[in-house]
Amino acid sequence: MESAISCGRVPLSPNQIFQPIPADKYPCHKQCTSRSSFTSMPIAALGKGGGVLEKPIIEKTTPGRESEFDLRKSRKMAPPYRVMLHNDNFNKREYVVQVLMKVIPGMTLDNAVNIMQEAHYNGLSVVIICAQADAEEHCMQLRGNGLLSSIEPASGGC
Repeated sequence: MESAISCGRVPLSPNQIFQPIPADKYPCHKQCTSRSSFTSMPIAALGKGGGVLEKPIIEKTTPGRESEFDLRKSRKMAPPYRVMLHNDNFNKREYVVQVLMKVIPGMTLDNAVNIMQEAHYNGLSVVIICAQADAEEHCMQLRGNGLLSSIEPASGGC
């Protein structure tokens, strides 16, 4: 039983595709034309089998442990938290700026000065808005350096 593959107006059988004519210049390509359009069909390989597909990588996790994909997804979906800096009468302004730049990743000198000034004049300032786990870590590091800080849920987005 031989099925035909139609390409425009030229029917091709599997025998013509997989057993090319010896005088054929390009045995791995069969061409057909239809209404002044040109189509080329690459053939994977001659012979018994087709190409070899790469085996997909399946991430295996141990019970009770999340996969890397789940961790990234939970971080993106986690509600944002604010890290708050409270004014105190103990630390010098320069020290507060140094601690902010050391503890918060990507904190610039200008941002650290603005946060310190806001906390000094208003009693409270938002340091950063991030995921809860990161907010808790930043808060603990600020406290570990002698600054008063807290976290609270942020209403709205990041």
